[in-house]
Amino acid sequence: AGMKYVMSTTRNSSDWQNTKFISTVDEIKELKNSDGPDLQVHGVANLFKIIAEDLVDELWLKTFAVTLGNGKKLFAEGTIPAAFELTEHTVTPSGVIMANYKRAGEVKTGSF
Repeated sequence: AGMKYVMSTTRNSSDWQNTKFISTVDEIKELKNSDGPDLQVHGVANLFKIIAEDLVDELWLKTFAVTLGNGKKLFAEGTIPAAFELTEHTVTPSGVIMANYKRAGEVKTGSF
């Protein structure tokens, strides 16, 4: 398997093989602009920063029907308006909704 990149502001090493830790959006920009395989970002913690920099080509969202109280916003203040088109969706037997979206240019307002 190829190199795995982990974004973290609290760790910079691991026992995982072929793993490099990154901590800034600028490092993600460098990876996105380089030759290589697709770059996947898992989790929510810094997703809004990546969207705010217009670095997201696809969103793969999984929605679980539970509430856990206070948490982090997926799209926090500073997120740019961006349109996404649904490309695939699935609902699991347990009710998890998996929806994949592809970047679709500028936001167009209107009715649904």
